Amino acid sequence: MTDVRVLVVDDQQLIRESIASLLDIQPGIAVVGTAGDGREAVDRAVELTPDVVLMDVRMPVMNGIDALTALRTRAPVCRVVMLTTFDDEEYVVQALRGGASGYLLKDRPARELAAAVRLAHEGITQFDPAAAARLASALARGVEAPPSDHSLTEREVEVLRLVAAGGTNREIARRLYVSEGTVKNHISRILGRLGLRDRTQAAMYARDHGLL
Repeated sequence: MTDVRVLVVDDQQLIRESIASLLDIQPGIAVVGTAGDGREAVDRAVELTPDVVLMDVRMPVMNGIDALTALRTRAPVCRVVMLTTFDDEEYVVQALRGGASGYLLKDRPARELAAAVRLAHEGITQFDPAAAARLASALARGVEAPPSDHSLTEREVEVLRLVAAGGTNREIARRLYVSEGTVKNHISRILGRLGLRDRTQAAMYARDHGLL
């Protein structure tokens, strides 16, 4: 199996080198580079084409949220996982809106961080429990009325709601008594019809359109 190529971004040299060193010895992970701010991260991502970028939030020159937005245009294939010491609600929501594939706190053990990187590469979004709680609070306050026509079938709306609730393909399949392949097909059609990139954006769509 090909290693997941990772770019580590943090403005503190000791932290980014430590994270890079710890990750690089984990099975299935290959750290291809590091960067000290968001602008450098974007340039390095274009140059190195990593599969996953581990991105700090608060950095000089360009912060992680702005870098995430820039990467969606300049390196759209790579997944971005926010890795930070801050579980601030505004950051969590901005990261999700920007298309982040995860929001994790830096106190995670290297093994768990490596697992999160592999999951992000597979398209599975992960949130630290503290960040998830912040997100849930934001969602609870911001539910909007659904549009009259979102172009989805009733079953697709049902799948979308389960995706937004954090369900995996296997969990959704068990809930709906269908195969995982059927769930994958539903999700592909949902993303295509709504013009969304991944499950993270699908979850935000569900929230913004009152489907939760």
